[in-house]
Amino acid sequence: MKYKRLTKEQLEALHQEFANFLASQSIDKKEWDELKANKPEVAEQELDVFSDLIWEGVLTNAKFLEHFSKNHIFLFHCQEQFIQSIVLKSVIAEVDFMTKEGLQWLSDNMFTETVEMHIGKKDYDQERNLAIFDLISQGAILSDGQLYIQINSILQS
Repeated sequence: MKYKRLTKEQLEALHQEFANFLASQSIDKKEWDELKANKPEVAEQELDVFSDLIWEGVLTNAKFLEHFSKNHIFLFHCQEQFIQSIVLKSVIAEVDFMTKEGLQWLSDNMFTETVEMHIGKKDYDQERNLAIFDLISQGAILSDGQLYIQINSILQS
């Protein structure tokens, strides 16, 4: 596998897409049930191929990622050849960006000495989608990019 197998919940949510995937390989429900019962390794391979196809589509369309932790926020803008980042860090240990209060504190203190801000740009050191998948595996989530765009536009002005 290139990525990782979708969870049971993810596969259930993509039930129709999986049925279409099997149909594109001329596998109907009866044949799928037989594969699961008699050739589980082949059924597993089909799940892996389908998972990789879904991941590839999601990662290809990924534009922004966010990763929040107690004292850091990592914002990523995924370009074709490189990734840009904005990292926000609270120098006050008690601030928790995982809470509503912590985010309000950030909003109130964004451009003070209590918030460190680092901007970066890095060429992918591997295939773009694999690099994005690695970030997701480390806890980043797909985002609409509003926070990145907001902060970046303030920095650019």
